[in-house]
Amino acid sequence: MRGLKVLSLILLVIGGLNWLLVGLFKWDLVGGLFGGMDSGFARTIYVIVGLAAIYALTMFNDIGSDQRTADRA
Repeated sequence: MRGLKVLSLILLVIGGLNWLLVGLFKWDLVGGLFGGMDSGFARTIYVIVGLAAIYALTMFNDIGSDQRTADRA
C-alpha cells in the first residue's frame, strides 16, 4: 500500500508540473513528449494521473487518523 501511495504522489507531482508549464508557457509537457494531447499514449498518461489524484483523496483519512493519534498523546 505504501508503494501505491508513493506512486500516486509522484504522478500528482508530474501532473502539477505539467499544469505549471501549461499555465506559464502554454506548453503541455506530456503532450509534447508523447505526440500531442490527442495521441492515445498521452491520453492514457492523463487518465493515469487523474486516477492517481482520485486515489490520493483516500490519503486524507490517513492524515486525519495521524492527527487524532497525535492529539491523544
